Amino acid sequence: MERVDYPKRVLLKISGEIFSGENQVFDTERTDGFASQIKEVSKSGVQIAIVVGGGNILRGAVYSFSKYNRSRVDYMGMLATIINALALKNALEKMSVESEVMTSLAIEPIAELFTRRKAIEYLEEGKILILGGGTGNPFFTTDTAAALRAAEIGADVVLKGTKVDGIYDADPLLNEDAGMIESLSHTDFLERNLRVMDSAAVALCRENKIPIKVFNILQNGNLKKALEGKVVGTIVK
Repeated sequence: MERVDYPKRVLLKISGEIFSGENQVFDTERTDGFASQIKEVSKSGVQIAIVVGGGNILRGAVYSFSKYNRSRVDYMGMLATIINALALKNALEKMSVESEVMTSLAIEPIAELFTRRKAIEYLEEGKILILGGGTGNPFFTTDTAAALRAAEIGADVVLKGTKVDGIYDADPLLNEDAGMIESLSHTDFLERNLRVMDSAAVALCRENKIPIKVFNILQNGNLKKALEGKVVGTIVK
C-alpha cells in the first residue's frame, strides 16, 4: 500500500453554502455528506480545525447598499456562522465523531470561547474543532478568520472548500474560456486581484508562510485528495 504523508494539522474553511440546498437554508443530506468526508479523513490522525461561514443564512452583500449599520450586519453574520457550527457538530455526533465548538464571541453555554491553548488541546485529543463567530470583529471576513486561526494554531495548510473546482483566471460563469490555475504564489494572487479569497486572508497566510488549497468540497472524496497532496483544485504558496 502506498504510504501517504498527511499534514499534522489543517485549517479547513467552508462557506455557509455547503450547508444549503436548492431553496433550502439547510440541506441535512448535504451536511451529512460533508460530515462523512470529515469522519473519513479524521481516521488518518490529521488534526482538523474548521472555520465555517454563514452565507446560507445571511450574506452581508445583500445589505451593503441598504440603510443597515455595517457593524450590526457583520455581527448578524457571526451569529449565522455559530448556527452552522452547531449544525455541523450535530452531523458529526450522529456519526460518533467527537468535536468541540469554539467561538470568538462569548456565547456560553452554547459554545466555548476560543483560546489558542484550549483549541490546541482539543486538537491533540483527536477532536474535530469547529470555529464559529469569525474573528469576533466587524469588517473582517470568515476567510480572514480562517487565516488568523491557522496562524494561531500552527496549521500546516489552509484548505478552502468551495463549490467550484479551484481558482480561475476569469469568472467561469461569465466566461466560457476561463481556465483553472493549478498553482500560483500568494503574491501573484494578490497582484492579480483574484476574488476567490479575501486579500487580507491571503496576505496573512503569506506572512506566516501557510499554503492555501482551493478545491471543490462538494465532490465526494476531494477532501481526502486535498489532504493527501493529490492534484485537486489550486494551490497558493
